[in-house]
Amino acid sequence: MFLWWTNGELIPSRANEAIRDPGNSVWISAASAWEISIKTSLGKLRLPERAARFVEQQRQQNAFSWLPIDIDALDILEDLPFHHRDPFDRLLIAQAIAKGYTLVSADSAFESYPVKKLWS
Repeated sequence: MFLWWTNGELIPSRANEAIRDPGNSVWISAASAWEISIKTSLGKLRLPERAARFVEQQRQQNAFSWLPIDIDALDILEDLPFHHRDPFDRLLIAQAIAKGYTLVSADSAFESYPVKKLWS
């Protein structure tokens, strides 16, 4: 979602409204920043500047908070069923479960987990 948001790509209206609502906290996971950096280094993603600088500038510009990877998320991740195989997405799911956060994602595989998902 972070890259869609920063690129101005179309996000469903409910998700867009939730992100724009000043009453909501919006987070970017360290896992997402890590994935962006890896995809950039592999040449699978092009950014206007180095990945770390881009993520941090966009995070600040959009008033997103950092979500670090903590021990609670890792504990949940260890027992998480493999409905989803992507390690970054699995970590996002574990973080959302640990914190009780809502994930903004179009990925239907997230629905197999006990996590709130917002996209429509």
